[in-house]
Amino acid sequence: MAKAVEAERAGQNTGLSVLIWQHFLNDGLANYLPGILPALAVDRHVPLPLIGVLMTALILGQSLQPLTGWWADRLGGRKFILGGLLLTTLGTVLVGLSHSLVMMGLWLLMTGIGNTLFHPQALTAARTLGLGREGFFMSTFLVGGELGRGLGPLAAGFLVASFGMRGIMWLAVPYVLTLPWMIKATPQMVPRKRSRTPLRWRQHLRPATALVVFSTARSVATYGVITLAPIMWHEHGGSLVGSASLVTVMVGLGVAGNLAGGMASDRIGRGRVLRLTTMGAVLFLGIFGVTNGIWEWPVLALLGMALFGSGPTTMLIGQDIFSENPALGSGIALGLANGLGALLVIPIAAIAGQWGDRDIMWLLALLLLTTLPTVAMMPSSATTRDGN
Repeated sequence: MAKAVEAERAGQNTGLSVLIWQHFLNDGLANYLPGILPALAVDRHVPLPLIGVLMTALILGQSLQPLTGWWADRLGGRKFILGGLLLTTLGTVLVGLSHSLVMMGLWLLMTGIGNTLFHPQALTAARTLGLGREGFFMSTFLVGGELGRGLGPLAAGFLVASFGMRGIMWLAVPYVLTLPWMIKATPQMVPRKRSRTPLRWRQHLRPATALVVFSTARSVATYGVITLAPIMWHEHGGSLVGSASLVTVMVGLGVAGNLAGGMASDRIGRGRVLRLTTMGAVLFLGIFGVTNGIWEWPVLALLGMALFGSGPTTMLIGQDIFSENPALGSGIALGLANGLGALLVIPIAAIAGQWGDRDIMWLLALLLLTTLPTVAMMPSSATTRDGN
C-alpha cells in the first residue's frame, strides 16, 4: 500500500514537473515580444498604434481558448499540450525569419494560436494532479508560466541586441533539447463523454460575465504596462536589454504574488484575494504614473505581484463555474479575457500616444477599480457564490 502511494506521488510530481517546464517554455516563447518592442518603436520608428496591433496579433488568438478548452475536454489525451507548444515554437522561429511587419504579425498570430491550444488542457491537467490542494498546485503550475513570461522578453532583448532579429530563433533551443522527455512524461487527460452533465449556460451567465469583466480589465492593465514600460525606458536613453529587464522584474516578481495568491485563496477565501490584489494594483499603477528613473523597478515589481496575485484564483473560479467542462472554464478565465484585453491594447497604445505614457496609467487604474463590484458575483468556492 505504501509503495503504491509513493508511486502515485512520484507520478504526480513527474507530471507536475513536466507541465511546469512546458508552461515555462510556452509562455516564454509566447510573451517575448515586449523585449524587442523598444527596438521597433524607437530604433525603427514604428508608431505606438502599430505596436499595439502587433501585441494584439500575439494575444488575440487566445480568445479562442473557450473553444479549444471545450474541444480538449472532449478529446482528452495530451494532443493540445504537445501540439500547442509545437505551434508556439514554430511561430517564434518564423518571426525571426520575417522581413516585414505584416509577416511578423501573421507569425505572432500563429504563436498566439499555439498558446491558445496549450493552456486549457495543461491547466486542467495541473488541477487534476492537485487532488485537494488545487490552489497550491495551480499556483505552482502558473509559476512556470510567469517565469517564462518574465525571462522571455529579457532573452529576446539580449538576442536581438546581439544578433539582430534572427537571434530570436535561439529561443527555440530549450524546446528542441527537452522534446523527448516532454513526449514521454506529459500526462494524459481522460476524455469527457458527451453524455456527461450538459453545459448550463443560463446558470453560468452571471458569474461567467463577472469573471470575464474582471479578468479582461486585469489583462488590459497587464499588457498595457508590459507594452509601454520598456518603450518609456528606452526613450529616455535606456538600453534594449535594460528595457526588457523591466518586464522581467514585473513578471518575475509577479511569481511571488502568484504563489501567495494561490495559497491565500485556500486560507482567506477567493473574494478577499481578488479585492486585495485589485486594490494593490490600483495603488501601484498610480505610483508608477508619477515615478521616474530607478524607482520604476521596485514599483513595477510590486505592481506585478498585485496583478498576477489573482491569477490562480480566477482560474479556479472559471473551472468551478463550468465544472462540467473545466478546460472550457480555464479558456474563458484566461484566453477569452486575454483576447478581449488584446483588442483594447490598440486604443490604449493610441491614447498613450496622445496623452503620454505616464497619464495612461491613471486610466488603467480607474479601469481596475470599476471591476470591484464583479467580485461579489463570482463563486467564492466550488459550491457557493457569495464572493466572500
